[in-house]
Amino acid sequence: MPNKTMLNRIPERVRHKLGSQSSICLLNGRDLFTGLRDQELIIMACNPRIKHVIPGIMKAAEELDAVVIFELTQTEGGLDGGYTGQTPATFCDTIIAYAEQLKFSKPFVIHADHITVKNSSPAELDSAAALINAQIAAGYTSFAIDASFNPLPDNIALTARLANAVMAEGYGLEVELGEVKPVGSSSDLTSVEESEAFLEGLASHGIKPQLLAINNGSKTGNYLEGEIVDIDLERTRQIYLLTVKYGLAGLVQHGITGTPLRLVGKLADFGIRKGNIGTLWQNVAYAGLPLELMDAMRLWAKEQQKNIKYATAVFKGEIDAIPAANIKQIAEMAYREAKEFLTAFRAKGSASKLAKALEQHT
Repeated sequence: MPNKTMLNRIPERVRHKLGSQSSICLLNGRDLFTGLRDQELIIMACNPRIKHVIPGIMKAAEELDAVVIFELTQTEGGLDGGYTGQTPATFCDTIIAYAEQLKFSKPFVIHADHITVKNSSPAELDSAAALINAQIAAGYTSFAIDASFNPLPDNIALTARLANAVMAEGYGLEVELGEVKPVGSSSDLTSVEESEAFLEGLASHGIKPQLLAINNGSKTGNYLEGEIVDIDLERTRQIYLLTVKYGLAGLVQHGITGTPLRLVGKLADFGIRKGNIGTLWQNVAYAGLPLELMDAMRLWAKEQQKNIKYATAVFKGEIDAIPAANIKQIAEMAYREAKEFLTAFRAKGSASKLAKALEQHT
């Protein structure tokens, strides 16, 4: 069971949502990131596009005494449910229900990954603001604002404008500089000079994030056969040292699916403090879904000429209702994967380390 210090750190809005009898520890992202900032470990952030992987992740975190983050991007779980069919309220309720059902005792965070702002139009800003408001109401305690699609001055202005709502609540804040693109595409890496200009610009607006997501060479999605994972570790280190000067806790690593565990284990040495894993959990779920359901999803994707991930919302009813044997298989596979990554991330014992850090700052 979480200790008293941790339970006292649960935001009042979230505490009200959980109910007075709940003992689960849905923590503020800001407390998590700042509490573990001096630890050379990576907090595992999981995007469970299909809910059946969640019990396995929680089981691994419980066993290893590890903090964990559950997150969805705007495209995965926006106001309309995105391509997973999970609205902010649906997603939060699902995570909380599993935590209570499994008596999950470790602290966790529900994080809004990639709240994207692709341009400076009023409609784009209003849409992003509406999503943030819905996520706050649903129980999210951490937010990633991603205006990296825009030129640097616009990225600063747009991020600052939207970050005010997050900072007003006192929740965790992640910002992004350098768009990480899918496997098979190319993109410019984030530079130290850009990072300094970005953080300085945000500071001039009074914005103080805990995390900075960068493009250091990783890719999102499944790596193609023979494609080499090429992460610029020295560049990562230099940007991390810069962020420390601005009071940040560290950097965020995207595109971990397909990254060798031997490399994953080194990332904490270079300032990575949050590691996002999304496609892996989708792969795990697909491996355990009934074959006839997977065939139907593949046929739909082929007919619609879309990536199969977009079939998730379309077939959500069937996915949620798969046989118990399949659910168990997916949970067991997710447990094994989560345990491997938590170990590689050096996250074993991170829950106890966080508890100690929070006690010292109470």
